[in-house]
Amino acid sequence: MNTEILKRNNVQIKGQGAKTMVFGHGFGCDQLVWQEVASAFESEYRVVLFDYVGSGKSDKSQYSTERYNSLHGYKQDLLEVCAALDLENIIFVGHSVSSMIGALASIEQPQLMDKLIMVGPSPHYLNEPGYTGGFDKEDVEELLEMMEVNYKEWAKYLAPVSMQNPERPELAEELEQLLCSNDPVIARQFAEVTFKSDVRAELEKLAVPTLILQPKFDAIASPEVGQYVHSKIVGSEFMVMDAMGHNPHISDSRETVCRIKEYLAKK
Repeated sequence: MNTEILKRNNVQIKGQGAKTMVFGHGFGCDQLVWQEVASAFESEYRVVLFDYVGSGKSDKSQYSTERYNSLHGYKQDLLEVCAALDLENIIFVGHSVSSMIGALASIEQPQLMDKLIMVGPSPHYLNEPGYTGGFDKEDVEELLEMMEVNYKEWAKYLAPVSMQNPERPELAEELEQLLCSNDPVIARQFAEVTFKSDVRAELEKLAVPTLILQPKFDAIASPEVGQYVHSKIVGSEFMVMDAMGHNPHISDSRETVCRIKEYLAKK
């Protein structure tokens, strides 16, 4: 067991069971967003939570712009955490960009995952001819510029757009606080890597059984994008949730748990 990597990525292990579930957080967040969902699996599974380098309580001194200038640097974090724990045949649950990080890891090491669960995934956020990612290039450049000029205002703007659920404003406030807890320079690079990533060509290489959990309204990764992901991954299952917004694991952890358990019970 490589304790340096476990410390670097703030790895936390809970629960019991022969099979391991690993949860990966999305951009701007950390492992705490999975707390309510992950705890529901501790009685049956060994549950592993971690922070990508630069996020949460990871060792930020290990962050480098060279390693993390693409999703492959974050993929390497995931692979190294799993190697440090000697993991194989895991169930990986990834939110948003972590869905694609998990896909890249599974393609590189096919024996690593038994199942892949994607929550609000998007392989490409930019609109292209014949593909609707949801954002024009100008929108993303504006967002990145806003992060540089006034990071807190950017967080205040993005949180309610991402979270939705306007009748529960405390959810957007919680997400805003989480976004503001990040190092603005690291967060800006992670945002650029996320919103300019393009994993579309990789999806057809994915051979692991995959569940796509799609909130019925998501301003970041629309149902149309979720359907695209489903169409490219052979044998994948697509579930539209009742939950609204890009963060169903926060806004509706109960439904998220139920949908995952429902899928795992079938296989």
